[in-house]
Amino acid sequence: MSVFNYKFKIEDYKVKDSHRFNEKNLSDFLSDKLTEFSSIKAVGQFNVGQSNPTFIIESSEGKRYVMRKKPPGDLLPSAHAVDREFKVQKALYESDVPVAKMYLYCDDESIIGTSFYIMEYIEGRVLEDTKLSGFEVEERKAIYDSMNKSLAALHNVDIKKVGLEDFGRPGSYFTRQIKRWSNQWELSKQHDMPEMPLLKEWLIENIPDNDQTTIVHGDYRLGNLIYDLNEPKVIAVLDWELSTLGHPLADLGYNLMHHVQPTNLFSGLKGLNLKELGIPDINTYVKNYCDRVNRDFIDPTFYIVFSLYRNVAILEGVLARGRAGNASSSLAEERGALGPVLAKLSWNLVKENNLD
Repeated sequence: MSVFNYKFKIEDYKVKDSHRFNEKNLSDFLSDKLTEFSSIKAVGQFNVGQSNPTFIIESSEGKRYVMRKKPPGDLLPSAHAVDREFKVQKALYESDVPVAKMYLYCDDESIIGTSFYIMEYIEGRVLEDTKLSGFEVEERKAIYDSMNKSLAALHNVDIKKVGLEDFGRPGSYFTRQIKRWSNQWELSKQHDMPEMPLLKEWLIENIPDNDQTTIVHGDYRLGNLIYDLNEPKVIAVLDWELSTLGHPLADLGYNLMHHVQPTNLFSGLKGLNLKELGIPDINTYVKNYCDRVNRDFIDPTFYIVFSLYRNVAILEGVLARGRAGNASSSLAEERGALGPVLAKLSWNLVKENNLD
């Protein structure tokens, strides 16, 4: 568990050499754009996430901000869209979806070398451990329920009311996504995985008929949420790089991936006594979500398999960037190596059609 408040020292969060930028340029720029900001006092970098580097900035006045920027180097087409992250969070700020306040977006690469945005610094807890070790049973229930509630709140947002009707293409989401992630995998492929073409064919043949369009997060999981320091309540959803208009059940399937992964893989939950831990099983989690978005109970198999397939493509990109020296986390090699394991797991789910 990571706890972020004004007690921790920014100096302990060293900036990676490959992600250093001109701090004076940024300081001068922000002094003209932010109120009660004269200069930068300290900069640190969060060593989490595999995509857009994230920094904490403290002003001479003692106020903290968060900056997200594109990584350096050659990037895949449409990847690392910090402009989209900024746009969707700004639009959702007045909705029921908990997000940080957006201060500014800058596409002038002369400032720090890439486009970036500045947002609110929020004190809270980031819970990476899906098993929630150290928590009581009732706390685990509440933590997972708040995650479920925030996901449903996102999918209940009226796209037109928040001005995001042009945030993506409506309809045919899975057809387009399967093509996109197949192409991304081919572009960044680091392993030979025979399951990937088989999965691609199965997904294309099994796309559900229930087409629907909402805002989707694209990476909705426990580690991308900030919880209140004292309550089991989500106070901010982070990392919106993959957000777009799409099918809401893609988010649900992604959110359930840990349930089908063994405990030695990616904080998996499969094989644990979830009832004893207070963690909802797949059917309970799906039912609670469906109740909140007013839809009939669904079989999540397709959506989980699709999410695993997409995650393999993402992990191959992580590994490729790690080997090129410009990944945002030092865990790139370790995480990227899991691609073949997830591909096998996903294909086994297809063959067995068994999520228990």
